[in-house]
Amino acid sequence: MRMRKKPNLIPRMERCAQVLIKNPEEYIGRWGSIINSEKVFLELGCGKGKFTAETALTIPDTLLVAVERVPDAMIIGMERAVNEGIENVRFIDMDVAKIMDVFSENEVDRIYINFCDPWPKKRNAKRRLTSPLFLQLYKKVLKPDGEIHFKTDNLPLFEYSLETFASCGFELSQVTNDLHKDGVCGIMTDYEKKFYEQGLKINRCVAINKK
Repeated sequence: MRMRKKPNLIPRMERCAQVLIKNPEEYIGRWGSIINSEKVFLELGCGKGKFTAETALTIPDTLLVAVERVPDAMIIGMERAVNEGIENVRFIDMDVAKIMDVFSENEVDRIYINFCDPWPKKRNAKRRLTSPLFLQLYKKVLKPDGEIHFKTDNLPLFEYSLETFASCGFELSQVTNDLHKDGVCGIMTDYEKKFYEQGLKINRCVAINKK
């Protein structure tokens, strides 16, 4: 679904300047210094930021960096963070493929990938955020034993991802095809909440970086 253009996007982003990193490459190797944190978590494709804001509140001593390519979605997350006074989250308008330009090797403790585009056609497989091309980038920025927390409603994408995680040297744990079988488990994204209310099953796993 195409994100509707937000009115007054630029002034709205300017009002949230304290949580937006305009030149992220300037922080390579020193992201934790933003809030004097020893840990850095990264969310790829934060959308409207429901998961971002709620997760950041549970980890006040950890910096959570949220990446999103659609400013019209990201502004909602930025406003959530500012309005709720969340100090340990920052947003980046960036293509995930440029991750090595922004984070140094072994700088990230955890990566969240929630409900990314499944790119179902085989010819587009390399665009999937869990393709080997992207996983090799994540392995570099993740610390040894750093984790990728992955959720999707798309079963073919999930099965594909389990294969690529394993083939790229990640150790799999907490694998499930029905995360909320016994009730809501963990923090939901906006999409996830909608899917759950529709009775759709959510797939989840944790992939551990074994270097």
